[in-house]
Amino acid sequence: MTENADTTTGGNTWRDLPAAQQPEWPDQEALRDVLAELESYPPLVFAGECDQLRARLGAVARGEAFLLQGGDCAEAFDAVSADQIRNKLKTLLQMGAVLTYAGSVPVVKVGRIAGQYSKPRSKPTETRDGVTLPVYRGDSVNGFAFTPEARTPDPQRLKRMYHASAATLNLVRAFTTGGYADLRQVHAWNRDFVRSSPSGQRYEALAREIDRALRFMHACGVDPEQFKAVELYSSHEALILDYESALTRVDSRTGQLYDVSGHMVWIGERTRQLDGAHLEFASRIRNPIGVKLGPSSTAEDALTLVERLDPDREPGRLTFITRMGADRVRDRLPELVEKVTASGALVGWVCDPMHGNTFEAASGHKTRRFDDVLDEVKGFFEVHHGLGTHPGGIHVELTGDDVTECVGGGDEIFVDDLHQRYETACDPRLNRSQSLDLAFLVAEMYRS
Repeated sequence: MTENADTTTGGNTWRDLPAAQQPEWPDQEALRDVLAELESYPPLVFAGECDQLRARLGAVARGEAFLLQGGDCAEAFDAVSADQIRNKLKTLLQMGAVLTYAGSVPVVKVGRIAGQYSKPRSKPTETRDGVTLPVYRGDSVNGFAFTPEARTPDPQRLKRMYHASAATLNLVRAFTTGGYADLRQVHAWNRDFVRSSPSGQRYEALAREIDRALRFMHACGVDPEQFKAVELYSSHEALILDYESALTRVDSRTGQLYDVSGHMVWIGERTRQLDGAHLEFASRIRNPIGVKLGPSSTAEDALTLVERLDPDREPGRLTFITRMGADRVRDRLPELVEKVTASGALVGWVCDPMHGNTFEAASGHKTRRFDDVLDEVKGFFEVHHGLGTHPGGIHVELTGDDVTECVGGGDEIFVDDLHQRYETACDPRLNRSQSLDLAFLVAEMYRS
């Protein structure tokens, strides 16, 4: 059981500090009414589940497990359908099965799901044909259509985010425990990919190995319950602090604060100011915390983040998600890893190969090259191999649909193809085929 947090328990201490990337709500009274209603809602996740994920991420930090974190750049209210949720889940499960076998370690599966409805933006406004409107900040804040009505921040959308997240979590829990996630079925999907995809045929040898392992266990009469269900945790960027604070509760078991909007939350590259509200908020809750570190991050920044967010040096509490870019990861990452490791901190190191590799195509589409994504992951593994540290995971923007948003991959998408199914509202995502390509290639890196 949990109860609402208040200022006396530290749930709102962030309000005294500058908060970057917050919407300019035009009606403060309407906002207060919405937040009061959200504070009365049940938790979306439970404190015990957050503790369980923190233990799993502790294994990642100690080099005993690998984190697979992935999902939409920004979820949309009109995409909360069984088919779309199932396709994302199916892709994550397929990637996880390959990585588990090749790495011979548990793979902790965390979705960018059931809460990733808000996005930081580089500018507060957008101008088209001489008309300037607020920028789209995700469905939790305003609409994508370029009209004054759609782009006006509406606090009622925070309630829609809660209900969409609840519906998504409900379906995910049913899929992951109701037989859909059975390992043998997941591997059958991978066999189909290997057989039918031109790129997948490169991975036939690994698929055959998994086949033999499963047949051997079946012949021995081994049918563990772990084959029939899977743990999948939810995560999102803790961006809109009014929402996160309204869903922060005091755990009655321990008296500590948990943000019950998701199992894991992270602080983005644009909101990790050391004197800012996001860091203060994250320091008060017991959830596992991620922090994005871009190429401008210094070792001093990282060490200060450790002191603020993980003063007790608890494995699993803090994960650094690095997003350097393929051309900079080999130069910028080593000092961060080396100095944090030397300090005695045991954090998880995870590679986000997406955000540092974005460019604009001649057509005006924001896109990424699959080769750049892969090269940043390679650089990440090389750095950790050279330092004798653990490459703890990958964090990717992906979808289970056959979109054309990133160029390259085994079933190659060309720049001229981008317009065919460019469906993202913000950043380009890997499609299902590219995601599975990446999983098999990462599996080969991890194995070697």
